[in-house]
Amino acid sequence: MSCISWFAPILPGKVDAWKAFTAEVNGPRRPDHARSRARLGVTREVASLVQTPGGDFVAVFQEAEDIAKAFELLAASDDPYDVWFRQGLLEIHGLTSEQLASPPPAELVVDFRADGS
Repeated sequence: MSCISWFAPILPGKVDAWKAFTAEVNGPRRPDHARSRARLGVTREVASLVQTPGGDFVAVFQEAEDIAKAFELLAASDDPYDVWFRQGLLEIHGLTSEQLASPPPAELVVDFRADGS
């Protein structure tokens, strides 16, 4: 398993669009999201809204069999849900398919697990 934590800016004026997008992901599109993540090998995904004086961000934690491969597959997928999801990332965060092709640079510095693994 590999994991990554990363931030993406929410473009100015797009917080309501982000909330609507996540409501769809958690609501009517949840089965599609689950199928997508299974196809990508993603086993856990957490997204949180972080509002700061410097702007609004989404903080994301993802765990996958191979996180780099998951990003690569999402960026190239022609699955209708993945296409819709990428369009949302572009409109809300300004993230392109090219940027999604590899995980954002992040250095893991703390990885605590209660079970010691």
